[in-house]
Amino acid sequence: MTLASLPRHQGGADGLARLLGQALLAGHWHPGETFPRERDLCEHFEVSRNQVRNALAILVALGLIERTAGRGSLVREIGEWHLLDPLVSAWMADIEAPDPQLLREIFAFRYSAEPAVARLAARAAEADDLESLEAAFLSMQRTAGKPEASAQHAECDVAFHDAIYRASHNLVWRQMGHLLRPSIVALIQRSQAHLPPQRDGLEDSLARHGRLLEAIRHRDADAAEAAATDVLQRTAIDLGIVADGQGGPAQATLAEFPVHAKERSQ
Repeated sequence: MTLASLPRHQGGADGLARLLGQALLAGHWHPGETFPRERDLCEHFEVSRNQVRNALAILVALGLIERTAGRGSLVREIGEWHLLDPLVSAWMADIEAPDPQLLREIFAFRYSAEPAVARLAARAAEADDLESLEAAFLSMQRTAGKPEASAQHAECDVAFHDAIYRASHNLVWRQMGHLLRPSIVALIQRSQAHLPPQRDGLEDSLARHGRLLEAIRHRDADAAEAAATDVLQRTAIDLGIVADGQGGPAQATLAEFPVHAKERSQ
């Protein structure tokens, strides 16, 4: 990819690092590809070489690129990116369309983790946790299917999942929920963008979220784990990871969904 499609830059080395970092997270350059040379960056953005070097140093520190004397800069494999670094998370929150491979990696993590978090929440949720969870769900219902409230609906969806992480009352999972928030936002926005024009997909998603809420409310850990998996099954359908049957359950399940990049390449 070239620099031509990127917007103009303002804001010093930090701003340039953000612009280039977001382009990487959006798939503008892919792992293994050569990253633009210092000279080309200076000319395109009309900035000093010192500013470019400082911006590239930030990208190197975040694991996004590697620089080697005589070879220039290369984009590192996604597995080396520091996706949970607060700076990368903040950049990702403002990306309209993250790289599809990155979305699949984020989804794979959620598919592995969130059913277990839901099980913990069913056992540990307190009254205020249930209130937060129900409030988020009711807000999802109120904003569903309203084009003018699509952004608000996504925020309510994120709040619902965040409430589950908090309801686990596990310090590590609560922190992970906070760190993953931008990634969850990206998945939710992307999955909603792929919903069919009719309300069937949206109503199905709401029904699945409702079953998850009820399972946690009734402290049924098994049902909560199953319902969380079911919610993610809908997300996979909306993202195009698995196919949706006509008027019925998904034709393909996630039982064999690869959670590692190496599995996908085999």
